[in-house]
Amino acid sequence: MPGESHPCVKIGDVDMAATNFKTENNTFRKLIGNGLTYRIPRFQRDYSWTNEEWEDLWLDLVGTLQPGGEPAHYMGYLVLQSADDKTFEVIDGQQRLTTISIIVLAILKNMQRLIDAGSDADANQRRSDQIRQTYVGYLDPVTLVSRPKLTLNRNNNSYYQDYVVPLGNLPQRGFRASEHLLRKAFEWFDRHVAEWLKKSTAGEGRRLAQLVEDMSDRLFFTVITVTDELNAYKVFETLNARGVRLSATDLLKNYLFSVLDRGDQNEHELRNLEGRWEAMVGRLGAESFPDFLRVHWNSRRAFARQAELFKTIRGQVSSREAAFQLLRDMEQDLDSYLALSSPEASDWPQEAKLLAGTLRTFNVRQPFPLLLAAKRVFDAPDFAGLLRACVVISMRFNVICGYSTGEQEGTYNAVSQRVARQEIQNLGPALTAMQSIYPNDAAFRDAFAEKSIRTTQSRNNRVVRFILCALEKHLSGQDYSFTSDSFSIEHVLPQNPQAGWEAFSNEEADALTYRLGNMTLMQTGTNKELGNASYAAKQMVFEQSSFAVTRKLAGDHAEWTPERIAAHQRWMAAQATAIWRIAQLS
Repeated sequence: MPGESHPCVKIGDVDMAATNFKTENNTFRKLIGNGLTYRIPRFQRDYSWTNEEWEDLWLDLVGTLQPGGEPAHYMGYLVLQSADDKTFEVIDGQQRLTTISIIVLAILKNMQRLIDAGSDADANQRRSDQIRQTYVGYLDPVTLVSRPKLTLNRNNNSYYQDYVVPLGNLPQRGFRASEHLLRKAFEWFDRHVAEWLKKSTAGEGRRLAQLVEDMSDRLFFTVITVTDELNAYKVFETLNARGVRLSATDLLKNYLFSVLDRGDQNEHELRNLEGRWEAMVGRLGAESFPDFLRVHWNSRRAFARQAELFKTIRGQVSSREAAFQLLRDMEQDLDSYLALSSPEASDWPQEAKLLAGTLRTFNVRQPFPLLLAAKRVFDAPDFAGLLRACVVISMRFNVICGYSTGEQEGTYNAVSQRVARQEIQNLGPALTAMQSIYPNDAAFRDAFAEKSIRTTQSRNNRVVRFILCALEKHLSGQDYSFTSDSFSIEHVLPQNPQAGWEAFSNEEADALTYRLGNMTLMQTGTNKELGNASYAAKQMVFEQSSFAVTRKLAGDHAEWTPERIAAHQRWMAAQATAIWRIAQLS
C-alpha cells in the first residue's frame, strides 16, 4: 500500500539495510506536498518523454479514477540522494517527476481559464494558489519568479521555470529539442485535462482540485534514498542491470562531472569537459557509447566486464587530472573505434576498410581493444597485418568453430596491455601471443566440414556469401563483392524440395539444406528460374555458370546425395583452410 515502509528491501544483490539505504513506498503527495524540494543534477539527461509515455501515464491515472478501477498506480523506483532529508537530488526518476509536475501545471492552466471566465473566480483562485504552493512552489506575484519544488537540469530548468511554471505563452523558436518536448508535454496534458473536464460541467473547479488530490494520492513510488555518492551509484548500477531505463552513458558522465564539481568548482573546466563530451557522444551516438567505453578501457588497462566497468572507473579516476586524461585517451581512440564500427565512412586504406567490414559482417568485436592499442603503436603495415590476422582468427574461432569467447576476450586483452605498455611494438610478437585463440588447421578443417549456417537470417546469409566469394576467388582468381545483387546463394538441395528429390528423407533434407556443402553461387535470374528443379536439371545449368566454384560442383558430382554433399563440403574445408591461415601460427 502507498506509504508502507520496507526498511530491508533487497534489490539485485544489494541488501538495502546493510548498506545505509532508506527504502519506502511513498505517494506523490508525500514526496512533494510536504515542504521538501527536489533537484535534478546539472548534468543529468534532458527531458525526453514523448506522446507514447504521456498517453500511458494519463491512461493509468484516469484508470484509477473510474468506478471499479485500480485504487493506485505504481510508478516504479525513484532514487534520491540527500544529506539533510530536506533537499533531494533525483538520481533516477526525473522523467516521471517532471511529467507529473507538468500534469499539475496543466490542471492549473485549466483552473486559470475558469478564473479568467469569472466562473466561481474567488474560490477557484484560492484552489489554484493552494495547489501551486503545495505542488509547484511559491510564485512571486510581482516578479513571477518561481521558488520551485522541482528544479530541472541545466538545459531544461530555465524554460521550465520561465515559461511553463508561470502558465504564460510558450515560445517555440530558438530552443533545444528537450525544451520543445517540455512545451509539447504541457500542451498535450492541457488538452487532455480540458477534454476530461468536459465530461461534466458541474463544479469544474472542484473537479480539477479533486483531480490533483486523487493523482497525488494514487500515484506512488518505491523511493530509495541514499546519503552519499558511492551508495547512489551502487543503486544506480544495480537498477540499471535490472532493466530500469538508465543510460550507461549517463553513469559515466555524471561521475566524471561530479569529480570536477567537488569543492572549488571550476566552471571553465566543466564547460570544457561538457563541450568535448557532447562532441564525442554526438559522433558516436548515445547507444554506441557504452560499447566504445569498454573497448577503449580494455585497450589500455586490465580487462573489465561491462557489469564491472563503472566500479572500476570510479576506483581509478578520482581526480581532475585523471578525469581529463580519460577524456583525452577516449578522444585519441575515437577515430579508430569509428573506423572499426563504420569502416565505409573512415579514411583508412581500402584494404583496411574491407577487413574491418568483414569483422562487422561476422559480428565479431572481441579484437577491437587489441586493434585500438595496435593503432596507437604499430606502423601501418604491421597494423594492416594484425587486422588481417584478426579476421582469420575470427573466421576460425568465432564463425566456424563457434568456441566460447570468454577465453578469447582475455587473450586479446592481455596482448592489448602488452601493446599499450609497448612491450609488443610490431606484428610478429603479437601473433605469437595470440597462438592460443588460433584453432589449428585440423580443428578448423574438421569444423568447417560439418558446418551448417541457416541463411534465412540476413547476417548468416551475408556470411555464407562472403565464404562462397572467397572460395570463388581462391579457385578462379575472380574477386566478387559478396554484397552484390547480381548473384545469390543457390541451395542445391532446395529449401523446399519437391519432385525429383526423393533421395533425401525428410530428416536428411532438414539436416542438410543449410550445410555449407549444399550451397553455391548463381546469377540471380538463373537462380530464380531453377527454383526447386531436380539436380539433373540444375547440373546442366551449373555447368554453364560463370562461377568456377559452381562449375566444379557440377563436374565433380553426377548426382546429389547426402554423401555428395559431405564430399563437396570436405573439398570446401580444404580450400578454406588454405584461405584463412596465418603461416606463423600454423
